[in-house]
Amino acid sequence: MRFLHLSDLHLGKRVCEFSMLEDQQFVLEQILALLDTHPVDAVLLAGDLYDKPVPPAEAVRLLDWFLTSLARRGLPVFAVSGNHDSADRVAFGSALLAGSRVYVSPVFSGVPQPITLTDAYGPVDLYLLPFLKPAAVRHVFPDEPVESYNDALGCVLRRCVPDPGRRSVLVAHQFVAAAACESEEPSVGGLDCVDAALFDAFDYVALGHLHSPQTVGRPTLRYCGTPLKYSFSEAGQQKSATLVELGPKGSVEITPLPLTPRHDLRELRGSYPELTDRRRY
Repeated sequence: MRFLHLSDLHLGKRVCEFSMLEDQQFVLEQILALLDTHPVDAVLLAGDLYDKPVPPAEAVRLLDWFLTSLARRGLPVFAVSGNHDSADRVAFGSALLAGSRVYVSPVFSGVPQPITLTDAYGPVDLYLLPFLKPAAVRHVFPDEPVESYNDALGCVLRRCVPDPGRRSVLVAHQFVAAAACESEEPSVGGLDCVDAALFDAFDYVALGHLHSPQTVGRPTLRYCGTPLKYSFSEAGQQKSATLVELGPKGSVEITPLPLTPRHDLRELRGSYPELTDRRRY
């Protein structure tokens, strides 16, 4: 079974006070073209669909267009809300969307239940875990000693145990210890960091939150990164979407598919007169 792993679209974001909406539509169109040349069985969207809890109308229309385009291709979509999203707004209409096989994480109210797809090797169970804060988990499990993000994730994932005889995929948006970029917002002292070992039971974990494509501890615990560059610390990166292929139990192949931006981000250094001399560029 093949998945395309995407995250951190941050639709509606502005970089240096410039709107990224046209660039975001350009790269989403490119992703749709990739799906035509690299067929998959489902698309995973690992949070931060929007850049703000109350996104501009143009960003909402862009996500609507993208999800509709995926649904018209007959592709199931598995999406979770991130720390930049409003979980309530992202979950709005989720029952209706599920009728088009667009599955959106609900506002957290308990242990996520799997949605199952099947291929020649049998079932694959997919779990949707939105961005969690300790307070949200304490509200659902008031008798548990939940003080930290690690406590919160541990509390939930101890109750979310996939069948070891079946393949399982978790879509989540959390800060698992790794290298961060300037466009991210890690908390002071890394208080929101969680232990990678919490995810050991899953065959593949599609992570969102960190903007650089990278793995954490094992190849199948992966951040795909943003589809566009959102800070100067990302200027030298090659952005990509991640193609994931699950074979029989224990077999996972991962292939980054490069993305080309409409406008690239470059870092220039020099004196003020040098940088403002248009004859140089």
